[in-house]
Amino acid sequence: MKTINLSGSIAMAVVSFNVMADESTLSAAQNAMKATSKTEVSFKNDVQPILHDYCVSCHSPGGKGTIKSGLDVTSYEKLMKGTVFGPVVIPGDSESSTFTKLLTGTDKGLKMPSGLNASGTLDTQYIMLLKNWVKQGAKNN
Repeated sequence: MKTINLSGSIAMAVVSFNVMADESTLSAAQNAMKATSKTEVSFKNDVQPILHDYCVSCHSPGGKGTIKSGLDVTSYEKLMKGTVFGPVVIPGDSESSTFTKLLTGTDKGLKMPSGLNASGTLDTQYIMLLKNWVKQGAKNN
């Protein structure tokens, strides 16, 4: 009788551990999906942190990207000003915006951020979030 109870307890522990592992993996995927499918993307809470972490090192005053193109992403106003070549964000039109084209590599072969990782780009959930922000009107919210 004791052997059966012990075996049952071990089996329950193994099942519980596997369920917990699956839930932690699932929650990471769910968090990424929540970020990309939010009803409204916030510049302050969603977009600006991505720009800060991946773009500001080159696209701020004195940075290589700002010197080359004039694009400064240190604030909403400066991002919306664009480059010496013109605006990069077309509010409401993520397909035509140079900003999103550069993230996906569909603008004259350029892909930003440059040299970020082996694939040379941001993770898909960040690209989708930025595209959604532009599509939603690129608001300063």
